[in-house]
Amino acid sequence: MSLPTDLMYTSDHEWIASEGDLSTVGVTAHAADALGDVVYLDLPAVGATIKAGDACGEIESTKSVSDLFAPADGEVVDINEAAVAEPGLVNTDPFGAGWLFRMRITGTPDLLDATAYAAFTAGA
Repeated sequence: MSLPTDLMYTSDHEWIASEGDLSTVGVTAHAADALGDVVYLDLPAVGATIKAGDACGEIESTKSVSDLFAPADGEVVDINEAAVAEPGLVNTDPFGAGWLFRMRITGTPDLLDATAYAAFTAGA
């Protein structure tokens, strides 16, 4: 799967797409592949205040349970109920229907562009 160049990325393998004052967050295809078949999502609650780099949820797969890290400081304003109901969307469409939550960012996140993220994952 090709890496979308219009998104920003974290070193914890989340992606973020900003539109106005709202940002959509998901995990990258690299993370979804490493996780294996995702079977359960524990996402942050709407209204929760999250801090960049802190665990804000969990992703459970047939292989393991992994923390979901906040890509930026802010407030959660929406979660993807479709992905909660069908966690496999994270594997089949990580950059689309498998998005996880939307947030209003209150701090400047430390993000990578697609080229830097590709170089980071190539060394992983």
